[in-house]
Amino acid sequence: MSRTWSRAFRRTPVAELTRDRAEAVPDGAPEPAPAEQIVDPGGLDVGAADSVVPADRYWRLRHLPPLLAASAALIALAALVGGLTVGTAGALGAAIGVAVVTFSYTSSTLVVAWADSLDPQLVLPFGLAMYVAKFSVFGVLMAAAAATGWPGLVPLALGLSVAVAVWTGVHIWWISTVHLRRLAETTSA
Repeated sequence: MSRTWSRAFRRTPVAELTRDRAEAVPDGAPEPAPAEQIVDPGGLDVGAADSVVPADRYWRLRHLPPLLAASAALIALAALVGGLTVGTAGALGAAIGVAVVTFSYTSSTLVVAWADSLDPQLVLPFGLAMYVAKFSVFGVLMAAAAATGWPGLVPLALGLSVAVAVWTGVHIWWISTVHLRRLAETTSA
């Protein structure tokens, strides 16, 4: 069973893909670009005839360090604000809220990157499965926490909201500055 599974999700060599594409071109249609001319922003060496090998294995995770650094700073700030406004429960609630978002987004990133490294067609099913699993667990935990009347619940919710906004903002910053600059450097070289 495991042999069949691994064979089913193995990447097809580029030479085979381009051969299949060339055979599928109808008469009179323009020829597809040769493999040497195909540019992939993910850093795949698409000119290799035998296999598809990422030039940079970690390009899918390159955005995580600045996001995790921003989240760590936000955890400290949220704990401080929560502690000053509500007390210990507020500090704990706000910090947990930020940590939950950080864990959620990081785990999704890792699962999607792993699925993409196996086969890009696995990104959607694994991404959706991760989403359903996370929010099912988070929903049960939040409902249980709400039933207790814990005073850190409002800071927890605020920590969740602010963490989503900060993570999204830092991600937009990273894509619009760092990633686009690297992409321009690799395509011009």
